[in-house]
Amino acid sequence: DGLSDTTQSFFFSPKKPGPFGLVWGLGPVFLYPTGTHPFLGTGTFSIGPTLVVLKQTGPWTMGALMNQLWSVVIEEHRSSLSQMFLQPFLSYTTKTHTTFTLNTESTANWNNPPCDAKWTVPLNFQVTQILKIGKQPISIGVGGRYYADSPRYGPDWGLRFIVTLLYPTGKRPEPIEKTSFVK
Repeated sequence: DGLSDTTQSFFFSPKKPGPFGLVWGLGPVFLYPTGTHPFLGTGTFSIGPTLVVLKQTGPWTMGALMNQLWSVVIEEHRSSLSQMFLQPFLSYTTKTHTTFTLNTESTANWNNPPCDAKWTVPLNFQVTQILKIGKQPISIGVGGRYYADSPRYGPDWGLRFIVTLLYPTGKRPEPIEKTSFVK
């Protein structure tokens, strides 16, 4: 039980989509050693580049997020870090603001020994719904995860519960359609 490390990304992106309607962002990523137990953290302060590219076509959103981290400060008795994160994603959002998402959150640990897997490859499926509690819009959801590949002693499956507070800016989205069971 406890907390893991914290990853923070900053993206510099044009205000308008680029060629072919692509939205992209490039910037730095930081990993802070906030793990409360050696099994839950790397024991390193790490930095590297991050990139996101996505395209929205009607109700579909597709793209990828990636970063590469290298340790710059290492706690005593801990190993250096060289780790890549890759997250291709595909989402479909209905008119009632229900979103179905399929993605991976793959990690490559380039420093793993040859006898252990370098990759952790979870396949994720999740469903989220936007709703309001009072005036506060939130997104709630649930998802399942199957690990196609993971290091020795790694997990086989996972479950995720999602609650996200939303603070929209700009143009208001269309209202959520009310479902009626009476005609």
